[in-house]
Amino acid sequence: MTDDLAVEIIKDAELVASFQLGKTEEFGLLYDKYVRKIYDYIYFKTHHREIAEDLCSKTFIKCLEKLGTYQAEKGSFSSWLYRIATNAVIDHYRTQKKHAGIEDAWDLASGEDLLKDVENKDKFAEVEKLLKQLKPEQRDIVMLRIWSGLSYKEIAEITNKSEDNCKMIFSRAIGSLRSELVLAFLLLFFGR
Repeated sequence: MTDDLAVEIIKDAELVASFQLGKTEEFGLLYDKYVRKIYDYIYFKTHHREIAEDLCSKTFIKCLEKLGTYQAEKGSFSSWLYRIATNAVIDHYRTQKKHAGIEDAWDLASGEDLLKDVENKDKFAEVEKLLKQLKPEQRDIVMLRIWSGLSYKEIAEITNKSEDNCKMIFSRAIGSLRSELVLAFLLLFFGR
C-alpha cells in the first residue's frame, strides 16, 4: 500500500469516527470526496445518466443510514461505499428485470444517454467494444482499477477476492485487450 493511500484511508476513518461521535457535518466531506467517483462507477455500469444519478443518491442515502455501523477494521471506507454502490446497481436491475445476467450490468442499457454525453463517441465506442469482450468480473476489476483508481486491496475488499487474484484477473484482462488492439492495428494497416 502506498503512503498516499494509507493516509487517505486514515483520513476517511477519522471522518467516519467523527461522524459516529455526532459531528454529522463530516458526512459532507466524505460525500464531496466520493460522489464523483461513485457516480462514474455507476454510470459505466448502467450507461444511463438519470439511472446513475438516482443510484448514486440511493448509495449515499444508504451510506448515511448505515454509517453508524461501519467498522474500519473490516475494510476501508471506500471499499465499503463501492460495495453499497454495486449492490444498488444489482438491486436496480433485479427489480427492473431488464436482463437475465445481473452480474453483467455493462450490457443492460441502450447507451443512448451515454453517447449523447461523451464528446468523442468513436473513441468511447471502441473502448466499450473492447471492454464488452471481457468477462463481467474482468470488466469490473478493470473499471475499478483504471476509472476509479482503486488499489488492489480496495478492489479485493469490494469483490471479496484476494489481492493476488485481483491482480491476476486485471493482468489477464489487460493482456487480452492488448492482443485485441494489436490485432486491430495489424488488420487496419495490413488488411486481410
